[in-house]
Amino acid sequence: MLEITRPGSEESQSGAARVFTFFRDRLLAGDLKAGDRLLAERELALALNVSRPVLREALRSLAMLGLVDIQHGRGTFVRSADASVLGQALTLCLAPEPDILDDVLQARIAIECQAIRLACERASERDLQAIAGKLDLLVGSLDNPDKGGEADYAFHLAIVRSSGSPSLMKVYEAISPLLMRSHIERRRETFREPAITSGLVDAHREVFLSLARRDPDAAERSLRGHFAIGDDLRRRNLISAYEPKRKHP
Repeated sequence: MLEITRPGSEESQSGAARVFTFFRDRLLAGDLKAGDRLLAERELALALNVSRPVLREALRSLAMLGLVDIQHGRGTFVRSADASVLGQALTLCLAPEPDILDDVLQARIAIECQAIRLACERASERDLQAIAGKLDLLVGSLDNPDKGGEADYAFHLAIVRSSGSPSLMKVYEAISPLLMRSHIERRRETFREPAITSGLVDAHREVFLSLARRDPDAAERSLRGHFAIGDDLRRRNLISAYEPKRKHP
């Protein structure tokens, strides 16, 4: 039986906020973990000083986020967070922001650069084989921007997975809808330009080889060089859009 400590500043918190605070704090303290059953509705409502309708609504919200599983007749159970559900919620929060894909790219760089350094130490042979397979798919889809974007995303996702960091993986998966859109849009901009496409393959291959050699400095350097290709493309496209058009005689 969990010992319930009511959250501080109770007067300033709504009933739903008290439920969310309790759930968050118990997870952080390690008192709750996946598979645990929460107190019965009546007991939990009494312990948190909220009405049962408010408690039910708060639990339904947690269930929509994939954080609890409400089983009628059995109780409410803690679930492992579903990053895809959290990702949809995060995407809704971020989508209205201006230039969100460019901003998400900065988050992606931060995550992947740390992930690849960890992967140089932790990646198993199976991880490396998986990344190599994604690289083959990437090379085989250069003429299809949609499939190519998906393969590109899968390659980078495999690197983050091989880092062995649950936190990096959860954050990366949470922004995956925006990342996928970014990969596909960048491919649509470049797939008809052979020079860029060829450089894209070389950049990904160098990232993989640096990781396979387990050289964290070289791996991060290769990864940052790969990201710079996209930055250069966007800069050139911007310049081209505003340059005066040449008149043909």
